[in-house]
Amino acid sequence: MTDLTFPATPAPAAGPSVPGAAFYPGLDDWRELPIAQQPTWSDPDVFSSSVKELSALPPLVFAGEVDVLRSRLAQAAQGKAFLLQGGDCAETFEAATADRISARVKTILQMAVVLTYGAQLPVIKMGRMAGQFAKPRSSNDETRDGVTLPAYRGDIVNGFEFTPESRKHDASRMLRAYHTSASTLNLIRAFTQGGFADLRLVHEWNRGFTSNPAHSRYEKLAKDIDRAIKFMASCGADFEALKTVEFFASHEALLLDYERALTRIDSRTGTPYDTSAHFLWIGERTRDLDQAHVDFLSRVRNPIGVKLGPTTSPDDALRLIEKLDPNREPGRLTFITRMGASNIREKLPNLVEKVTASGAQVLWVTDPMHGNTVTSPNGYKTRNFDDVIDEVRGFFEVHQGLGTFPGGLHVEMTGDDVAECLGGADPVDQEAFLTGYESVCDPRLNHKQSLEMAFLVAGALGQNK
Repeated sequence: MTDLTFPATPAPAAGPSVPGAAFYPGLDDWRELPIAQQPTWSDPDVFSSSVKELSALPPLVFAGEVDVLRSRLAQAAQGKAFLLQGGDCAETFEAATADRISARVKTILQMAVVLTYGAQLPVIKMGRMAGQFAKPRSSNDETRDGVTLPAYRGDIVNGFEFTPESRKHDASRMLRAYHTSASTLNLIRAFTQGGFADLRLVHEWNRGFTSNPAHSRYEKLAKDIDRAIKFMASCGADFEALKTVEFFASHEALLLDYERALTRIDSRTGTPYDTSAHFLWIGERTRDLDQAHVDFLSRVRNPIGVKLGPTTSPDDALRLIEKLDPNREPGRLTFITRMGASNIREKLPNLVEKVTASGAQVLWVTDPMHGNTVTSPNGYKTRNFDDVIDEVRGFFEVHQGLGTFPGGLHVEMTGDDVAECLGGADPVDQEAFLTGYESVCDPRLNHKQSLEMAFLVAGALGQNK
């Protein structure tokens, strides 16, 4: 894939513990460690056959693509690019339709054009897509009207419907997740390589957004971008080359049975790559240094992210760097901070200062969603758009004050006109939840709110230059 915005130990005797799984020294050490947030599979035979089949299926992504992403993230860690990572809180099999996938890709591309102009830097485009099927839960069970069933852990584990059959932990769902991810990636590649991502077309979509009176304050920036595009055209810029973009896939590496089954040994280097996605992250609930998730992801060559909440100490961050990025390789490690608007300005500076002083070159990204979740008066899990934007502002303020680079934005969003987060210039109120709330897990920014965020962040990026 081309994007012209960027410059071009001996094995022990024991074998793999799962038939068909690629063997590499230490790759299965996680099985002997404490592990959180894993399912209890209902049928051992179905589990064994599912993992065996997954281990033999073709990779979803390729080692060369993963290496390209690592080099792009290295540029971002050095202040030469910006990461935009967005998509569903939890993908569902049912929603993996061409229309919904294209709407998400379209929204990310629209955001990226605005951010590219604001930052005057290449924007790395990455979806929380083609694999974001597993979700951590605060409780193993859910009780409704006196009936207790296993909690919904994402479509890769069980169903959302509150019935005993649906909530059973079914390992065959991992195969459906694989095939749904494959078809999603196929569509994404077609969209981003087949003219759908043409810069002029994406900009026209944004002009439609700013023509809405509610978004008129962003019209000047849209006109500035329009003039820049016309200038490039008048200079004879090759728009054939600007019709395609790089687009990478990412998800939380929560379900280790699935991640391990899709790990392959690269024939060029002899090292393991988790081929379920280009980029994988470790969640706030599974980042314990001495547990399975950190150990497993320390052994694959993919670029890795770690979510850091407000309780993260500088020592936590430094130990994670030592475990996940011992060679201090730019592009290898991304810290995704999710502090909450009320904590970001107090909690983030000490982390950034200590990590920077250590010499590590991590990429700093803000997740302004997870630290700002509240319950609306009418009982819906939601987020206030103003709080989300305030956390983004705080993230930029901290880095500007320290002289470090605010390298990216990680958001839960959709390309659809849902009503799940309160506020915005074209405001969503709680009454809209009654008909427009669709998420099976956490609330997402809708299409308009996502674009508004991009215009607001573009302004902050411009000030940071």
